Amino acid sequence: MNDNAPGNNQMKSPTIQKELTRACATEVTNVILNDIGDNIFSLMVDECRDSSVKEQMGVVLRYVNKQGCVIERFLAVVHVSDTSAISLKKAIDELFAKHKLSLSRLRGQGYDGASNMRGEYNGLKALILKENSSARYIHCFSHQLQLVVVAVAKSNRIVSDFFQYVTMIVNIAGASCKRKDKFRQIEHDRLLEGLEKGDIVSGKGKNQEISLKRPGDTRWGSHYMTIVRLISSWNSVLQVLENVHDDGTNDDSSGMAASLIDKMENYEFVFVMHFMKYLLGITNELSLALQQKNQNMVLAVSLIKTMKVRLQKFREEGWEKHLDVVNTFCSNHMILVPNMEENIRIRGRSRRNGQMITNFHHYRVGIFCEVLILYTLLNFSIFMILLSNTFCIHLLLLFQVLDMMIQEMNNRFSESNTEVLTCIACLDPKDSFSQFDIGKLLHLAKLYPEDFSLTDHIILENQLETYILNVREEDEFSMIEDLESLAKKMVETGKNTVFSLVYRLIELALVLPVTTASVERVFSAMKIIKTDLRNRMGDEWMNDSLVVYIEKEIFATIENEQILQHFQQMNTRRTQLSPLV
Repeated sequence: MNDNAPGNNQMKSPTIQKELTRACATEVTNVILNDIGDNIFSLMVDECRDSSVKEQMGVVLRYVNKQGCVIERFLAVVHVSDTSAISLKKAIDELFAKHKLSLSRLRGQGYDGASNMRGEYNGLKALILKENSSARYIHCFSHQLQLVVVAVAKSNRIVSDFFQYVTMIVNIAGASCKRKDKFRQIEHDRLLEGLEKGDIVSGKGKNQEISLKRPGDTRWGSHYMTIVRLISSWNSVLQVLENVHDDGTNDDSSGMAASLIDKMENYEFVFVMHFMKYLLGITNELSLALQQKNQNMVLAVSLIKTMKVRLQKFREEGWEKHLDVVNTFCSNHMILVPNMEENIRIRGRSRRNGQMITNFHHYRVGIFCEVLILYTLLNFSIFMILLSNTFCIHLLLLFQVLDMMIQEMNNRFSESNTEVLTCIACLDPKDSFSQFDIGKLLHLAKLYPEDFSLTDHIILENQLETYILNVREEDEFSMIEDLESLAKKMVETGKNTVFSLVYRLIELALVLPVTTASVERVFSAMKIIKTDLRNRMGDEWMNDSLVVYIEKEIFATIENEQILQHFQQMNTRRTQLSPLV
C-alpha cells in the first residue's frame, strides 16, 4: 500500500504509530465517558509493578448504563511514584480532571484491603470520604474470602501445619528443572498408561500438562488448586520425593524429602487434605462467582447465604461421607487407616498428665467440627446483622471464638457499610420481593443526601408503596431473580421513569463494587502489552495500548473516519488522510 506514497510520508515512524494509538484510545475513552454521562459511578483501584519495575495504578469505573446494565470499564493505568494514599489520591484527582469526571458523582470505592487503601484516617478511602461522604467503601469480597482461608489456616494448629508441609512439598518437588522434568515425565507415563487401560478418556482440553501450584495468601483460589493438583498427582509427587531422597547428594534435601514422604503417608495429613479440599472448593466457587463483572450486592449476599447453608449441611451430614473418601484414598495408596476406637494421647502440654482421647474424638471434634465452626464464624460474623440470622450468634455464644478474630472481620466491614447492605437487601426481587421493607429503603435514601432531597423523601414513601403493589401484580416481574435483571426490566417497561426515585435506589445498589477482579484483569493485560522485551515502553503509550486492547469491543464499533479525523487534528499534516476502502 506504500508503493504510491511519498518517500517521506509513509506514516510508519514510531511517533506516528504512537499518535494513532493515542487517537484510538481517546475515541474509546470518549465513548465510555459519554455512556456514563452525568450518572453516578463507583471507583475501583489497585496497584501493581510492571516489567520495568514501575508502580502502576489501574483505574476501573463501574456504572449502570441507559439500558439498566451494570458496566465496568477500564479508564486508565497511571504511573505513581509511590503507593502512599496521598500520592494515589493526587493521581486520581488529576485523572478525573483530565476526563472531566466529578468526584461528587462517586458513590462507591472498591479496593483489595491494603492498609494504604482502607486506612480509617489516612487511607485512600478516608481521603475520598472527606470530600464525598456518599462514596461508600466496599472491601473486595473475593479478597475477603481468601483472607478467611488464611485466617483459618493460622488459627488452627493442625490446618496451619498441613499448609506448611504442603508448601515444603511443592518447594522440594519443584526446586530444580531436573525435578520438574522428572515430575512431568512421571505424569506423562501415568496418563499414557491410563489411556491404554481405558481408565482415562482423551479429548479436547482434557488431561493437560499440570504443575504443582504454590499457595499464596493473596492469590484467589491458590490454596484450593494446590490441594487439587497434589491429590491428582499424588503418586508422581511421592516418586519425585523418593528420587530426591535416594539421590543423597545433599543431606538436608534427602532428610527433608524423607520427612515429607512420612508426612504424606500419614492418615492425619490425608484427612486434612481432603477436608480442606471440600471447604476451599465451596469458597472457590463463590470466589469465581463474585469475580463476574455484572455482580451486584444483593446477589453477592445471596451467594454467601448459600455458602453458609452448604457449610452447615456439611457439618451435620458430611462426616460419614468424608471419612469414606479419606479411607478409600488411603486404601488405594496403601496408607494405614487407624482404628477410630483406639486411644491416643492428647497433644501439647497436657500429655504430661497422661490424658487420652479416642481417634474418633481427635478427628471428629478436634479437626472436623473445630475447623468447620471457625470457618463458618469467620465467614459470617460480619453478616449477622445483615442476614438477620441467629445461627451465627448462637455459635458465638456456644464456642466463644476469639474476640480478635471477630474484630478483624469487623474492621473490614464498618458498621456504616453493614447498614447500607442491610437496606440494599430490601430491594431483592426474589420470591415476589419478599424482603421489601419501605422503612429501610427510606433510611437508605437518607444515607445518600446528595441524591435525595427533602422533597424526594416525601415523594419516595408514596412511590415505594405504589411500586411494590405494581410489580407484584405483573407476571413479567415475578420471575426476576436478581437486581440487574430488575433494572433492565424497569427500563424495558418504562417504569424507570414512572418510579424514578425507586430506580435511583436500584442504581445506587448496583454501582457498589463487589470485587476488584476487573482491575486484576487489567494487570494481566499489562503483562501482555509490556513484556520484558518491551520494558522501555513509555507510560502514555502503554496506557493507550491497554485502553484499546482491554476495551476492544468498544474499539470495534468506532469508524475509521472518526479515528482519522482525530489523528488529523492532533498535528498539522502534509496530506489529508482518507479511510481505506
